[in-house]
Amino acid sequence: MIHLIHKIKIKIWSKIVYILRDTKIYFIIYRSFWHFLFYKKVNNVHDTIYFSAVPNRGAGIGHQMANWIAGYWFAKQFNLKFAHIPFSSNEWESFLGFGNGEIAVQKLLKEGYKKVLLPLFNETNSKEVTLINRIISSYVDEKIVFLCEQNQSYHNQFGVQSSIQQKFFKSKVREKEKLVFLKDKYNIAIHVRRGDIVIGQKNNNPNLVMRWQNNEYFVNVLNNVLKHIETNKSIAIYLFSQGVEADFPEFANFENLTFCFDMSPQDSFSHMVFSDLLITSKSSFSYKPALLGNGLKVVPANFWHGYPKTKDWILADEDGLFNYELLKTEMK
Repeated sequence: MIHLIHKIKIKIWSKIVYILRDTKIYFIIYRSFWHFLFYKKVNNVHDTIYFSAVPNRGAGIGHQMANWIAGYWFAKQFNLKFAHIPFSSNEWESFLGFGNGEIAVQKLLKEGYKKVLLPLFNETNSKEVTLINRIISSYVDEKIVFLCEQNQSYHNQFGVQSSIQQKFFKSKVREKEKLVFLKDKYNIAIHVRRGDIVIGQKNNNPNLVMRWQNNEYFVNVLNNVLKHIETNKSIAIYLFSQGVEADFPEFANFENLTFCFDMSPQDSFSHMVFSDLLITSKSSFSYKPALLGNGLKVVPANFWHGYPKTKDWILADEDGLFNYELLKTEMK
């Protein structure tokens, strides 16, 4: 019963935030805003203050990672210490290893820290960022853990790339991880997002329609990769998606292609990370392995997160065309 009441409260609050976010009165619904109005301080030393974000437990792991990354990034931007909140399952928590070396929010709360919710803010809006800074400064010398509002946006998620790579590759899970890739092959992984967005096409859900890419897009990208990639190894191709082989007739003529429909989410994620070349879809589930991996990435140019301006990230247009010269990039 308590859990049900909590879920109802979250839904009501989310609805209020959604309705008021773009209005002039949005910020006044937060206690932290009123604290700033009545307890203005100028000290910028935040030795006892932490910052965190809650991975959305109702979302997929790619979305949850985006939440976690936003908390990690903005902790650094506001000169605060970061505190960790686990992912929705113990399996993903240990698999990613992002909490290693970080203090847990629950531990801080047991030590007398208080949670304070911050309003959503536009990271490119200097006035809103300044306001958040002033709210934080109003709590100087208090034992506080600031929490981002759910789904706080952070566009260029690659800003934490090196940090999350270190955490991921140091996870103990890597020691017993088994891949089907062969070392003497050049392993290409393709992620084709299906599942929820297939239903979205039928219901004409705009949020899901924008994520749809036809099989032809991936075939075009793959054909262009195979024509221009330079490698002394023979090529092995692995397609990660949901469905059955009959849903992907366009791939029937590719040699050495393996359909990976039955792998666990964690195994699929790992294979995308460790591929020599990864072809991503408009999905956080392949964007995040691209951030973690050291291979080449061919990615859709029109995406809601940013890409590093490095040669291992190759942007493809809606027809699957890209700068083929970048396939000759010598990886570090």
